[in-house]
Amino acid sequence: MEQSSSSVAKTMGDHRFWNTQPVPQYDEQVNEVGAIEPSVPVEQVSKDPPPLPKEFEWCEVDMTDEAQVKELYQLLTFNYVEDDDAQFRFDYSAAFLKWALQPPKWRKSWHVGVRVASNKKLVAFISGIPADMRTYNVTQPLTEINFLCVHKKLRSKRLAPVLIREITRRTHLEGLFQAVYTSGSVLPKPVGTCRYYHRSLNPKKLVECNFSRIPQKWTLARMIKHYKVPDQTAVSGLREMEEKDVPQVRELLNTYLNRFDMAPVFETDDDVKHWILPHKDVVWSYVVENPETKKITDMFSFYSLPSSVIGNPKHSILNAAYLFYYAVQVPSELKEKQGEEAKFLKKRLNELFKDALVMAKKEGFDVVNALDLMDNALVVEDLKFGPGDGYLNYYLYNWKCPEVVRNKVGLVML
Repeated sequence: MEQSSSSVAKTMGDHRFWNTQPVPQYDEQVNEVGAIEPSVPVEQVSKDPPPLPKEFEWCEVDMTDEAQVKELYQLLTFNYVEDDDAQFRFDYSAAFLKWALQPPKWRKSWHVGVRVASNKKLVAFISGIPADMRTYNVTQPLTEINFLCVHKKLRSKRLAPVLIREITRRTHLEGLFQAVYTSGSVLPKPVGTCRYYHRSLNPKKLVECNFSRIPQKWTLARMIKHYKVPDQTAVSGLREMEEKDVPQVRELLNTYLNRFDMAPVFETDDDVKHWILPHKDVVWSYVVENPETKKITDMFSFYSLPSSVIGNPKHSILNAAYLFYYAVQVPSELKEKQGEEAKFLKKRLNELFKDALVMAKKEGFDVVNALDLMDNALVVEDLKFGPGDGYLNYYLYNWKCPEVVRNKVGLVML
C-alpha cells in the first residue's frame, strides 16, 4: 500500500503554515549544504507549549505503558494513512511502534499527544526520534519526525501545524534544530522523491483484495506461475543475522551507505542492534558469511507493516514486507570503474534480493514493497517488481542541500 496521493495536487495556497517555516521554497535553487536559520541558545526556547483549542490538552504518550501503546495503535489504525480508494489502511502493531519509537537515546518528551480534556481520549499524535544523518559531506544529529496523525473527525481544527510547532519546540529544548520527515503529499520543498514498487508473492490474494489486477489476456494461473519464487535460497553462506554480527554489519553498512548523498550514519553498535538485528514479527535480517574468513560480505533486511483490508468479504489483512537496509561489499578494484561497479552490484543484488523474496514468502508475506532509492532501481525490473502509483517525498527542516536524485537517497524511513 502507498500513502494516499489525493493530496499530491495541493497548491501553494494550502501551504500557509509551511511558508512561515525554515524550509526551502519551490522556486529556490539550492547549491550549498547548511542550516537555513541559526540555532538559538536553549534558554531562549519557549518553556511553554503553543495553546490548543480549549477542549484539548497536551500529553506525552508513554511507550513503556501497554495501555498507552494500545491507545496509539488504535489512533493510528483508524486515522493514519489510507490509499485513495479507502481499501487499505496501515496496521501498525504494538511491537512495531515500540521498535520505531524507542531507538537508543529515545526521549519520552518527543512522543507528543493531544487528548480531549473531558474524557482523556487520545485524538492526535506526532513523534520524533534522534538520528545521525549525512547530507553530502556533512554529518549531524537531527530528529526524524514521524506518525503525525489527527483523528478524522478533528481534521478541521488545524491541529497538525500546532503539533509540528510543539515537536519543534521540544527538540529545540534538547539543542537539536534540524529534522527530516517524509510525506506522500507535495509540500515546500522535497529534497528528493522516490517511487513505490511492489513484488507480488501471493497473486491470488492480492487480486481478491483489489491490490492487483490480472493483466489483460492473462489468466490467474499464468499470473501465479509468473510470480512464483523458489522454495530454497541460493546464496552460499546466507544465514539469519545474530548479535555477534553487529560490529561487522555496522562497518559494512556504513561503508555501503557512503555511496549515497543522503543517508543515516550508524554511530554505535547499539544503533545496529536496535534497527537491524532481527526483532520477532517486526524486522528480519540476513547476512552472508564467508566460510573461510568468517567475514560478513553482504546483508539485507526487511520489516513487516501489514495493511487492514477494508470491507473485503475474504480477507482482513494484507501482509506486506518492506525492503529495509542492505549492504554489499564492493571489491576495491571496481570502486573507481563506474560501469564495472554497477554491473557487479546488479548481479549481486539480484542474487541477494531473490533470496529475500524466498525468505519473505516463507514468513507468510503476500507482497514485498520497495522504493526506488539506493541501488534498488538496478534490480526491480529483473525481480518482477511493478511500479506503484504512490510516491514518497523526503523533506529537511531548517536544513538545505542540493536536490538528491532517487538513486542517491540512502535513508529508509518507516
